[in-house]
Amino acid sequence: MHASLWVSQTGISAQNTQLSAISNNLANINTVGFKADNVVFEDLFYQIQKQPGSNNTQDNETPTGLQLGTGVRVVGTSKDFSTGAFKTTTGQYDLAVIGQGFFQVAMPDGSNAYTRNGQFQLNSNGEIVTSDGFRLEPSIEVPAEATKVTIGQDGTVSATIAGQAAPQELGQITLVNFVNPAGLSAMGQNLFAETASSGAAQEATPGQDGLGTVRQFALEASNVNMVEEMVNMVTAQRAYEMNTKVLSSVDQMLKYTNQVL
Repeated sequence: MHASLWVSQTGISAQNTQLSAISNNLANINTVGFKADNVVFEDLFYQIQKQPGSNNTQDNETPTGLQLGTGVRVVGTSKDFSTGAFKTTTGQYDLAVIGQGFFQVAMPDGSNAYTRNGQFQLNSNGEIVTSDGFRLEPSIEVPAEATKVTIGQDGTVSATIAGQAAPQELGQITLVNFVNPAGLSAMGQNLFAETASSGAAQEATPGQDGLGTVRQFALEASNVNMVEEMVNMVTAQRAYEMNTKVLSSVDQMLKYTNQVL
């Protein structure tokens, strides 16, 4: 079978994966704290019919040789952890990380997960939780009689209690960071899990050890660039069309050869 058919097939498959990533990015353009996916491609092995530098004659070497590629494949996707735009809100439990770092939340199985989505709320026990009910770590409980909650840039949480003149300190929000955030495993629900590739979580007070600060009444928007994604989508579509065009051309060539011979 003609080698071009297989090469084109790898191109079509790779562009399908690219379009899947683009569609997911665009679908999450309004998801708080979402980080866009980038698809990583690499070329496949080469059929070397003449080695570069091989002797052409006793005194001459081949300058380039003859190497034929066998296509392309997707080797992975990487998260773009660049900071998204910030928007001001009216929710006193809405938090944004200004700089590097993740909020830490407790999962039902006892493990920890990490997120840039600071849309926090209170549960029935007064604990600060995510929209899915996962408790912020370290756990902070807000008294029912609190009239106002203030969260400082260093993560200090204090509350104004009815009948008390001075605010009461409730706890300390910490942030975590990783040597390689791109190595985190995306779990969905705006959560990431630690992996061997990401390195161990490094916990610290906001504003220290290279971590960002916390801003109350703010949220980090998705970092998806709609214009860039649309351009990538058009590029992927054209590449897909060109690969299918190669398939059609090879098919016509083989058809003509069969008819002539």
